[in-house]
Amino acid sequence: MQKIDFKTSGKKLEVSKESNLLRMSIRYEGGIPYKCGGGICGTCVVKIDDGAQNLSKVSKKEVERLGKDLIDQGYRLACQTFVNGDVELNWEENPIRPKRKAAAK
Repeated sequence: MQKIDFKTSGKKLEVSKESNLLRMSIRYEGGIPYKCGGGICGTCVVKIDDGAQNLSKVSKKEVERLGKDLIDQGYRLACQTFVNGDVELNWEENPIRPKRKAAAK
């Protein structure tokens, strides 16, 4: 069994090989944000903290949505990523969606 450590939510799972990160998060309440689940919206961007070598190869959709620079920094689309070993990840910051500024009072 492969272990997924969802650092942002504190959830830890044991999953079967070739399990999809987003599907496991949805099924077991891991907490990864998402909207489409198809690699289009970019809502499910996660940062791989450890275990990147244990993931499926980067998909064409990830390259198109994230770009090489973000992928090189460890970002992946959870909906496009499959687990083949232990992995730790977080989604504290989504680099393709700018942070909203606080409204002026």
